[in-house]
Amino acid sequence: MTMKPGARPARPYFSSGPCAKRPGWSPEKLGTATLGRSHRAKLGKSRLKEAIDRTRAVLEVPADYRIGIVPASDTGAFEMAMWSMLGARPVTMLAWESFGEGWVTDAVKQLKLDAGVMSAPYGALPDVSKVDPDTDIVFTWNGTTSGVRVPDADWIAADRKGLTICDATSAAFAQALDWPKLDAVTFSFQKALGGEGAHGVLVLSPRAVERLETYKPAWPLPKIFRLTKGGKLIEGVFEGETINTPSMLVIEDWIDALEWAAGIGGLKELIRRADSNLHAITQWVERTPWVDFLCADRRARSNTSICLKIVDPAVAARGEEKQRAFVKEMEALLAAEKAAFDIGGYRDAPPGLRIWGGATVERADIEALCPWLDWAFAETKRVNGQS
Repeated sequence: MTMKPGARPARPYFSSGPCAKRPGWSPEKLGTATLGRSHRAKLGKSRLKEAIDRTRAVLEVPADYRIGIVPASDTGAFEMAMWSMLGARPVTMLAWESFGEGWVTDAVKQLKLDAGVMSAPYGALPDVSKVDPDTDIVFTWNGTTSGVRVPDADWIAADRKGLTICDATSAAFAQALDWPKLDAVTFSFQKALGGEGAHGVLVLSPRAVERLETYKPAWPLPKIFRLTKGGKLIEGVFEGETINTPSMLVIEDWIDALEWAAGIGGLKELIRRADSNLHAITQWVERTPWVDFLCADRRARSNTSICLKIVDPAVAARGEEKQRAFVKEMEALLAAEKAAFDIGGYRDAPPGLRIWGGATVERADIEALCPWLDWAFAETKRVNGQS
């Protein structure tokens, strides 16, 4: 029988969304002056504008890009971009995991676009070098459910004719987004820096704004998707005048996360922390025979949604259903020991583990987690008579 490790992670929160709160977080540190007040009052609008301004500063968004806080998390922000801008020219959809596949469904089945689709199985990327720059390009920067990211944006043409619409929800604040190559970018608070749910962020380049002001989609737009009025961008959306009523408590929590991020050194330090967490997992995987990365390409491995597969012959030879059951048993053991919460792979992904390595997770907790993964694996094999 494998002995239990002597030390547990101080914060065993490794969920890929909602993600771990920042180190040192407590609800007492949140501002409450806006609670019970109108978000359209001077105070509420000023706090929303501060959240936008701090987002720009930490994420290093160019000054001529607009940033808006919008309804319905990253999904709402991305749907808003797709439904408002697609249809003006041919479109190329890239998909290598479940969320990218969901955007393909929206484009093809809901918007009825004759889209070109480039896809790859979980753990791989499509050949992005073959993307036509004359088309609009829709893609996820980091595949949250596959642990696969684009290593860079070199494959996007600087003189492209189409727009790039990028779902960056598990890449923002952990990976270097190449802003000149991106026209509409979305993310959510609860993944990016461990904020709370319900709201998304939409970032628009000047090219995206031009599309919005010169193109009217053939389909009707719900109120929460409308970004223009009379052919002009509704600038208020990007100054803190949200389309629908926001949670001011969520906004205060987001400001708190951004203050922490700026205080530790900004984007460079956030990326370093996430890279360090990936490195710790990599060191463990390289010395551990029963596990491997789902993504074989080192350059394409995510440093936030770190996806692993079980390669132990006795487990890997079992059918997918039994592999999922094996992982669930591991999860239950770790949760019962308060060593790790919510580390099972996404339901549509291949069976395996998914560990959040974003900047709000401490490397010491990642390092403390690894022996517990070994223990849970050995114990689950023993219980299943495979030791």
